[in-house]
Amino acid sequence: MIEKEIVEQMFREHYGRLVCQARSWLRNADDADDVVQDVFARLLEGDFKVASDKLGAYLTSAVRYGCIKRVKEMRLQEQVKNLHAIDETANHLMGDRLVELERVCDYVDESLGEPDKSVFKLRIEEGMKFREIAERLGMNINTVYKHFVQCLREIKKQFINNGNHYESEQE
Repeated sequence: MIEKEIVEQMFREHYGRLVCQARSWLRNADDADDVVQDVFARLLEGDFKVASDKLGAYLTSAVRYGCIKRVKEMRLQEQVKNLHAIDETANHLMGDRLVELERVCDYVDESLGEPDKSVFKLRIEEGMKFREIAERLGMNINTVYKHFVQCLREIKKQFINNGNHYESEQE
């Protein structure tokens, strides 16, 4: 461990130069002060030895690496902040799409007759394939497809042709 008196002397001798060096990297006085102070704190706490004639070079290198580490941390924080913003936007859009899907499902429940309603629910809500729907409802697969297409036409007529489409609501 380096003696406290030597570290204090090095602090008085090199602090100003090291802070200037750190500010050139970080462009922020508070961050620069923190990095330089951390270097001196590690010197006082550390169990390593640095030769007295090499202490100036060590301090310069330690501050440079401290600044590099701080820049990486700031970039990571910025990336996380950007990801959070993207996530919030995606959640908002997903919420809007879910509301729109609920409106479509309500329309199907209230306005369409059978078997269109059942075909739509099995295909959209349960994710079944046309073949599976045909087997469940005891229909020909082409008939299932025809009912699904009819259902989509009615939904399109109601929500897109009438100007009730999600995107037109946002304008």
